[in-house]
Amino acid sequence: MVIKRKKIAEKNATADSALPKKRVKKVIGWREWVRLPDLNVGRIKAKIDTGARTSALHAFKITPFTKDGAAYVRFQVHPLQRLRKPEITCVALVIDHRGITDSSGRVEQRYVIRTTLKLGKLRWPIELTLTNRDQMGFRMLIGRQALRRRYLVDTGRSFIARKKKKISAA
Repeated sequence: MVIKRKKIAEKNATADSALPKKRVKKVIGWREWVRLPDLNVGRIKAKIDTGARTSALHAFKITPFTKDGAAYVRFQVHPLQRLRKPEITCVALVIDHRGITDSSGRVEQRYVIRTTLKLGKLRWPIELTLTNRDQMGFRMLIGRQALRRRYLVDTGRSFIARKKKKISAA
């Protein structure tokens, strides 16, 4: 009986190795430090919001303008919660202007830009809507579109994307 179980286990292991391997997703917490290198935003604390489809960035003094026939937007960012300094001036190409429904059910027209997000060791392009988040707890929300196929969210943990593994001395 023991030999039969061992042979079945060996057969299953061989069959499993023939299957294509699934990419293991990294785990992040419900809030993480991120970077927006294209906008020169070094660090900003972001809330991971799987209930939101689109990501949002706190922006104010939003000024649209045209350059070489393309729509751009200039805006200011306060990357640190509850602080007015530093104040970073950003410029980005407008890719859309959408009606976004907020958590209160109100629709707000927002500019949409595309920029690079750096979270942990990964970086990739995301879409961001620009809105004044002064009254909100976080300057940035990362929605499910930006996280899709990249991360799993552990809602009981925070700031785990960059934690280094402890090396035990033997």
